[in-house]
Amino acid sequence: MKVLLIKDVYKLGRAGEVKKVAAGYGRNYLIPKGFAIPATPGSMQQAGRIKVKATERRAKLNEELSDIAEVLTGKTLYFPVKAGETGHLYGSVSDDDIIEAIEGNYEIKLEKRQIETEPIRDLGTYKVPIHFTMDLVPEITVVVHREGELPGEEEKEEEEEILVEAEEETPVQEEDITEVSDEESPEAELDEAIED
Repeated sequence: MKVLLIKDVYKLGRAGEVKKVAAGYGRNYLIPKGFAIPATPGSMQQAGRIKVKATERRAKLNEELSDIAEVLTGKTLYFPVKAGETGHLYGSVSDDDIIEAIEGNYEIKLEKRQIETEPIRDLGTYKVPIHFTMDLVPEITVVVHREGELPGEEEKEEEEEILVEAEEETPVQEEDITEVSDEESPEAELDEAIED
């Protein structure tokens, strides 16, 4: 099924573009939500105007949201969680958790569709993009660490373990030291040659 996008759709395209999509996706999601219309000869004539208006609307949105994006760019959110010995979480850090943390820390309300990330199920540091518009996608850092430990402590412990293991694996090799008696030394031979 071919549709003409009348709004920007993340991971699909920009307004004014014609895209081929699965029939169910077009009929059940894009068209009812107002993101697209069927690509008919009549609608194709409107594509240019839709593209121009969408570009103007996108520029205005980028300008309005740039301050908010600037606030979030480069920010770090910390999530203390319970985790097993291997670093696997007893649960996960979801989009909703990230949205709540942003709202609590920066008083910025986001919609779930603006943060598209898989639930985080392991300790570590993750980059999470926030989609304001097609052109405005600031990234925040999400640090998931074990409860009761400082963020990044588990990484330091892993590094120390690796260093300790490396030291254990490479034993100190003692070089064979052969003692040379005075009689066998080259100096002794030189002295004997001088005397003769």
